Amino acid sequence: MGVRQAAVSGTFYPGARGELGSMVQQLLGDNEQQGEPPRALIVPHAGLIYSGPVAASAYSLLRASAERFQRVLLLGPNHRVPLRSMVVPTADGFDTPLGMMALDTECLREWVDRGWVDYDDEAHRLEHCIEVQLPFLITINPRWKLLPVIVGQVGPAAVARLVGLGLDDPDTLVVISSDLSHYHSYTVAQRIDAATSQHIEQLDPGLHSEQACGCNAVNGLLSAAAQRGLSVRCLDLRNSGDTAGSRDRVVGYGAYVFN
Repeated sequence: MGVRQAAVSGTFYPGARGELGSMVQQLLGDNEQQGEPPRALIVPHAGLIYSGPVAASAYSLLRASAERFQRVLLLGPNHRVPLRSMVVPTADGFDTPLGMMALDTECLREWVDRGWVDYDDEAHRLEHCIEVQLPFLITINPRWKLLPVIVGQVGPAAVARLVGLGLDDPDTLVVISSDLSHYHSYTVAQRIDAATSQHIEQLDPGLHSEQACGCNAVNGLLSAAAQRGLSVRCLDLRNSGDTAGSRDRVVGYGAYVFN
C-alpha cells in the first residue's frame, strides 16, 4: 500500500500547484462543450500544452454532473513496461500537485481475486497515460475514487468485460486514455486520424496501434458500448501541429463522449 508519487510532474504538466490549477481551469473554460452527462470518454494523454485543449473539451462535460459519479474507471496503454495483461497498483492513492486522488482499493482487490487484473506497481510507477488525466479529474471532483488500469496486449473481449462493469454501474465514469497517430507529417496525420475517428464513431473495435496507442483499451470500450446500444460523438480532433508543436512530426489527439 502507500501512495504512488507523481512521475511526470514538471514535465508533462506544471509541478507547481498554483500554476497547474490555473492551467487546468483555463483549459476547461477555453474548450467548454455542452451536452448530456457522459457514460464514458476517450481523451488524449500527451503533455498538457499539446493535448490539454482536446482533453478539456471532454472533461468540461463533467463540470455540471460531478456529483453524479463516485469513482472513475481509467484505462490506458503501457508505454514503459511490456504487458500481456491488465494491471493495477497496490497503492491506495495517486499523488498530484493538486492533492491526492484516493483509489477504490476494495474494488481493485476484488478484480485481482477474480483474475480479471493483476497487481503490478512497476508498470504504474513511471506511466504517464493515467497520471496526466488526474489534474482534470481532481479539479472537477476531488472526492472521486480512482480505478487505474494499464492495459497491455489484451483482446477486446477481456477489456470489454471490465469496461462493462463500469458502464453498468451508474456511479462509475469510464475514461479511456489514448492518443491517435504518431510522428507523421501534419497532412498525413490528419488523413489517418480522420479515418480512425470514423471507426470510433461507428463503434468499430478493430483499431490497431498505428491508429491509436491505446487501441486495446479503446477497442474494449467500443465493443462494450456497442453491446449496450450507446452512441458516440467526436468533440474535438486535432494534433500537436494545431496546439503547440511543429507540423513536421505530429501526434494526433481526439476527444469522444459516449452516452
